[in-house]
Amino acid sequence: MLKEWIPAEIPEKEEMEIQLDRDRDKLYELQMKIKEYKVPVLVLFEGWAAAGKGSTIGKVIKNIDPRFFKVAAMSAPSEEELRKPFLYRYMKQIPEEGKFTFLDSGWMEQITGEVLKKELSGPEYEKRIESIRRFERQLTDNGYLVLKFFMHIKKEEQDSRLKNLMEEEDTSWRVTKFDRWQNEHYGKCKKVFDRYMKDTNLPSAPWYIIDAENRKWAELQVMDILISSIEVAMQNRNHSSPILQNVFPLVKMPKLAEVELQNKEISEEEYRSELKSLQRRLGELHNRLYRKRVPVIITYEGWDAAGKGGNIKRITGALDPRGYEVHPIASPEPHEKSRHYLWRFWTRLPKDGHIAIFDRTWYGRVMVERLEGFCTENDWKRAYNEINEFEKELSDWGAVIIKFWVQIDKDTQLARFTDRQNNPEKQWKITDEDWRNREKWDAYEVAVDEMLQKTNTSFAPWHVLESVDKKYARIKALKIVISEIEKALKDK
Repeated sequence: MLKEWIPAEIPEKEEMEIQLDRDRDKLYELQMKIKEYKVPVLVLFEGWAAAGKGSTIGKVIKNIDPRFFKVAAMSAPSEEELRKPFLYRYMKQIPEEGKFTFLDSGWMEQITGEVLKKELSGPEYEKRIESIRRFERQLTDNGYLVLKFFMHIKKEEQDSRLKNLMEEEDTSWRVTKFDRWQNEHYGKCKKVFDRYMKDTNLPSAPWYIIDAENRKWAELQVMDILISSIEVAMQNRNHSSPILQNVFPLVKMPKLAEVELQNKEISEEEYRSELKSLQRRLGELHNRLYRKRVPVIITYEGWDAAGKGGNIKRITGALDPRGYEVHPIASPEPHEKSRHYLWRFWTRLPKDGHIAIFDRTWYGRVMVERLEGFCTENDWKRAYNEINEFEKELSDWGAVIIKFWVQIDKDTQLARFTDRQNNPEKQWKITDEDWRNREKWDAYEVAVDEMLQKTNTSFAPWHVLESVDKKYARIKALKIVISEIEKALKDK
């Protein structure tokens, strides 16, 4: 892209001022409209060192109400961020509906920097590129406007700017050793940048190369693109995104009606003996997980009153409390609802060596949100592939992903609901919503069957826990967790 790029002709100084005044007024007007249209805008500024990324952002945001934007300078990842998936720190930054986030450098700088330092190459580079494509496409499919600017200057201009910065005591700190290396190896860097931009130039999130030799001209180019892109995004706000074909290998799952629940029970004596032995083993494995820096994600879905809470309690009873966290997932808070639906799960991922347990999960998109009309049909149909992509990202990171569906029959649920209703100590566990959901059992069963079929991948398979006898389900869950962790640690 950089090799073939031909800069546009710069307007006369007077004409440039007129156009800038027009664009500044227009952007302020549009900023109010994107809140009305609920369009989230993510603007990424990449480019050469000293190309003016920060100063251009500063000029653009002067035309926006400060309540509706955030600027983040994405420096090198912290030690904490390095213990999370690559995309974690960028997903954290995505804006709410009707707001802007401006990133001063981001995933391009991180990836190309690692390539230039020979820390990333071959299959690992390709894997990162695929992650970026999915990330950007998922954002745009879910209504985000993603704008990617590359601030381009010639080698001689960069050299001049770096020298000017270094001559001033107050600005010399801004020039890093790598900035100087970049200028000395300009041709090599340009080749890496060019390849990256070609690899990530998506129809829904294209690259815009900004001629940054003249600072006002750079501002005008950015403003023009920002304004025209926002106008198009508002026009397309209600357009449905394509539902993509799943590309991951799926493993056949039985329907819930085919799951045998009878004779899945265990005596109290056997339960106590096995529980003690399995919890001891899981505790040992938790120490090895921490030492080997392997993250574990355990998710629970299932019928109301199926026994998820008691099951989780027996898992956590074996773990060091410093090395796990349980996330009870309820309806999204307003700030969560106004972002990509996976955002609140990305931000709850464990550090490597730690365990995250989710009591309800991202699968709410294809169950409760589907059946209660909290999202469109296009949204939930598109979500199967998005969830598989999310879990593939976690698997590629090195996470052990264990997904449980806790299964009971309608009669067992009724008996447990009635017990809760009649027992003052358990009444807090039963709500009117539980009874309403029970009336939709058949519809939920159809949705769950489809969910299991379409998201039972080889890297994140489902496990059904037969829980008419809760003791049986607890022991089975412990055995599965231990087995999956042992497999993951085998080659470590």
